[in-house]
Amino acid sequence: MHKDNNNTGAPSTPIARLRHRKRSSEAVGDASKENGGRLLVNDQNKYKSMWIRAQSTIWMIGSFAFVVYMGHLYITAMVVVIQIYMAKELFNLLRKANEERQLPGFRLLNWHFFFTAMLFVYGRILNQRLYNTVTSGKFLYQLVISLIKYHMAICYSLYIAGFMWFILTLKKKMYKYQFGQYAWTHMILIVVFTQSSFTVANIFEGIFWFLLPATLIVINDIFAYICGFFFGKTPLIKLSPKKTWEGFIGASITTMISAFVLANIMGRFQWQTCPRKDLSTGWLQCDPGPLFKPEYFTLPGWIPQWFPWKEISILPVQWHALCLGLFASIIAPFGGFFASGFKRAFKVKDFGDSIPGHGGITDRMDCQMVMAVFAYIYHQSFVVPQSVSVDMLMEQVNF
Repeated sequence: MHKDNNNTGAPSTPIARLRHRKRSSEAVGDASKENGGRLLVNDQNKYKSMWIRAQSTIWMIGSFAFVVYMGHLYITAMVVVIQIYMAKELFNLLRKANEERQLPGFRLLNWHFFFTAMLFVYGRILNQRLYNTVTSGKFLYQLVISLIKYHMAICYSLYIAGFMWFILTLKKKMYKYQFGQYAWTHMILIVVFTQSSFTVANIFEGIFWFLLPATLIVINDIFAYICGFFFGKTPLIKLSPKKTWEGFIGASITTMISAFVLANIMGRFQWQTCPRKDLSTGWLQCDPGPLFKPEYFTLPGWIPQWFPWKEISILPVQWHALCLGLFASIIAPFGGFFASGFKRAFKVKDFGDSIPGHGGITDRMDCQMVMAVFAYIYHQSFVVPQSVSVDMLMEQVNF
C-alpha cells in the first residue's frame, strides 16, 4: 500500500510511460512555439539548414559571376533558362495527374503559349539588335528583314493556332479543369514571364543596369536571413513567419550601403556600362557618359589629419544607385511576401526543389522580377536623356 502511494500519478506500464513521454514532449514543443522571442540562433536544427543554404548560395553566386563575365548573350541565355524552369514549376503547381491522363497533349499546349509569348517579347526587344548584327546583301539579311517585318503577324498566328487548339480539345466533364489551366497559363505569362523579360532589356542597356539591381536583391536576401538568424525576435508579417523586423532593418541598411559602394566599383568598367547595340560577343568600349565620370570632392577641415584621404571621388550614378537600393530593400521584398501568400493559398512549402536549402527557381526570383521592372522604368524615366528631334515633331504633326 505504501508503494502505491509513492507512485501516485506515475505511469505503471510501458505503454503508459510511452504516452506520458509523448505528452511531455508535446507540451515542451507547444511551450517553445509560444516563446516568440526565442532567437533562431539558439535552434540547433537551423545550423544544418543554414550550412546547406550557404553552400547553394556560394555555388549560385559563382555560376552567376561566370555567366556575367561571359557577356550579354550568355546572360540572356541564362535568363531564358531561368524563365523555362520557373514556367515548369508553376505549370506543375496546379497540375492534376488524373485529369492530365485524360487530356493527352494538353501540357504541350501550355508550352506552345509560353514559347509564343517568348518569341513575341524577345522579338520586340532584340529586333533592332538582330538587324545590326547581320551583314547586308546576303540571304540571312533578307530573312531577318522579313522576320522583323512580319514578326507581329507570325506571333499572332501562333497564338490563334493555340487558341483554336484549346477549343478543339475541350472535353466533356473536363471543362472546368481545362479553362482553369488556360487562365493559369496566361497568368504565368503576364505576371511572371512579362516581368522577368524586362531583365533582358536591362542587359542590353548596359550590364550595369542588370547586375547592380540583381546584386542588391541578393545582398538584401542574404543579410535579411543572417540578421534574422542571429538577432530576429519581432515577426515582420504573418505571410512569412520567419521574416523579422531585425532582419528587414539590418538588410535595408546593408543594401543601401552596398548600392552606393558597388555603383562606384561597377561604374568604372566600360564592359559593364556600355550598351550593346548588336548581338555580338566582343568586349565593349564607348564614351562612359557623364553618369560614369568621377567627380572629386575635398573633405572638410574637421576630418582628422591621420585620415589617409583628403578628397573622394563619386560617380553621379551612385546617387541613382541609392534609389535602386531603397527600392530593393523596402519595396522588392513584397514580391517575396506575395509569393509566400501564394504558396500558403496552395498549401505548398516551396515552388520546387531545384536548389537545396532554397526551394525552387521561382522561390529565388520573386523579388528579382519586381526589381527588374523598376530598374527598367527608372532607367528609361530618369537616366536616359529624353531628346526630341525636329523630325519626330514633324512626324507627330503629320500624323
